[in-house]
Amino acid sequence: MLRAASSASILLLATSLVAHAGGDPTLGKKAFNRCMACHEAATDRDKVGPHLLGVVGRTAGSAESYLGRYSEAMKSAGAAGLVWDEANIAEYLRAPKLKVPGNKMAFAGLTKDDDIANVIAYLKADPKP
Repeated sequence: MLRAASSASILLLATSLVAHAGGDPTLGKKAFNRCMACHEAATDRDKVGPHLLGVVGRTAGSAESYLGRYSEAMKSAGAAGLVWDEANIAEYLRAPKLKVPGNKMAFAGLTKDDDIANVIAYLKADPKP
């Protein structure tokens, strides 16, 4: 139990540092290519996953166009107050199944701190086509 708590603390600290690293939106667009099979960031078109246009600051599980398709885990996380700020996005991008256990996203996560910071910078830039 202590080991799990320590691992979670280390993950939280590491992703918090990443969330404040700034990132580069241009490099983030390149890193986001791995996400494009399931997510759109430049439009509000949903794919297998919800669109991510305007995701920064949005409550988890609340994209209006995707409401009937979210997992119960994601809807519950949003109802419990999870908002996609930089720190929460960083944690989710690193380990989606740890951040929101039971979510439907099949992607295992990004492993490089720079990729995480850059994807967040790209999403914050609120990309348009």
